[in-house]
Amino acid sequence: MASMEATWGMAGEAAVTPFDLDALYREQALPMTRLAHTIVGSNAIAEELVQDAFVRLGRQPAGRVREPVPYLRTTVVNLSRNWVRRQVVARRAPIRPDTASLGEPEVDATWVAVCRLPVKYRTVLALRYYEDLPDDEIAEVLGVRRATVRSLVHRGLELLRKELA
Repeated sequence: MASMEATWGMAGEAAVTPFDLDALYREQALPMTRLAHTIVGSNAIAEELVQDAFVRLGRQPAGRVREPVPYLRTTVVNLSRNWVRRQVVARRAPIRPDTASLGEPEVDATWVAVCRLPVKYRTVLALRYYEDLPDDEIAEVLGVRRATVRSLVHRGLELLRKELA
């Protein structure tokens, strides 16, 4: 990927810090791929979605993206959710986990149960427990209120408990 200079920082700051797209890719490609894999259940699809997210970041005008990591996370989550929605509509079947893709986590009953969850619950649980984000950041990524995040986490965990029982 070609290097790109852009600025990011706090709104109203005079000093800005450039970011290097190559360095950002080396640092964030694997974590973003794992996040996408958690949502879509396939490493190959996750890699494509992450590549698309980086392409979208690279196409942004200089200075438009102030914080590239949250931008990437939001883009990866949105692309992953859209991919799952298209698949569910096309197949009318739940996403099946790709057992040979990442090797981590080991495919077990819990992973299979997580993959059976509806995308909104799988997404919020991935952001909470895989990305370790607080409710405020999850709400920002998903474009919902903080209370909605708490509700989705609660309902997702309840569905997961029932699935594993």
